[in-house]
Amino acid sequence: MIMGKRKKPILFNEKRLYYSIQEVADHFAVNVSLLRFWEKEFENIHPRKTAGGTRQYTREDIQQVEIIYHLVKEKGMTLEGARQTLKSKKDEETKRVEAVTRLTAIKRELLLLEEEFDQLHATRKYTKTTTEE
Repeated sequence: MIMGKRKKPILFNEKRLYYSIQEVADHFAVNVSLLRFWEKEFENIHPRKTAGGTRQYTREDIQQVEIIYHLVKEKGMTLEGARQTLKSKKDEETKRVEAVTRLTAIKRELLLLEEEFDQLHATRKYTKTTTEE
C-alpha cells in the first residue's frame, strides 16, 4: 500500500523572507512540478528567481498558492474555473484563506493550552491526594 504525500506545514518565521519550492510543495503535499505548472497557468504566482534559476517564494506567493490549491484541489475546480473565480472573487477567496490560516493558528494554540492544562491537572491531582491523607 502506497501512502500519499503528507503535508509538512511551514513554520513561518518573521526573520525569514524566502522559502524554497520544495518547502512549499511539502507544505501543500504536492509535487514541485505542479507548482511550476501553476506558475505558468496563474499570473498571481510569481516567485523570485535567483541568477541560478532557484525559485524563492515569499509569504505572499505561498498565500496565492494556497488560494489556488483550495480552488483546484479542495473545491475540485478546473484551472479555467479557478482563473475565473480569481478574477471575479479574488478578495473573497483571499479573505477566506486568511481566516482559515488564522483559525488554524488559534486551533494550534488552543491544543497547546489544552495539553498544558491536562499536565497541570494531572500534577495537581496527584499532589492533592497525598495532602488529603
